[in-house]
Amino acid sequence: QYRLVESGGGLVQPGGSLRLSCAASGFTLDYYAIGWFRQAPGKEREGVSCIGSSGDDINYADSVKGRFTIYRDNAKKMAYLQMNSLNPENTGVYYCAAALVACSGVQIYHFGTWGLGTQVTDSW
Repeated sequence: QYRLVESGGGLVQPGGSLRLSCAASGFTLDYYAIGWFRQAPGKEREGVSCIGSSGDDINYADSVKGRFTIYRDNAKKMAYLQMNSLNPENTGVYYCAAALVACSGVQIYHFGTWGLGTQVTDSW
């Protein structure tokens, strides 16, 4: 059974940092691009970042460039999203998802396996 499990969410303060983790099980992560998505209350799910299967194809939403870093460890079947300089617009539920396509030009409908999400909440 293909499964992704996110962790690392929590309460953050202005300018704070969090590292989100995405653990894969039931499939070989090496072949999949991993995307991170955020969904705020009442809003559509939006892409935050994507990393290709070998780690050398990466993109970020403009709003997080320079503050967030995506990376992966295929041997551990893990992917991560390091989030720095957090602000209120970064709160919401964060999901990781897997897709059998490259990150360049990827669309949300390419992601067929999703985790249940981890909540990032502000303390403002």
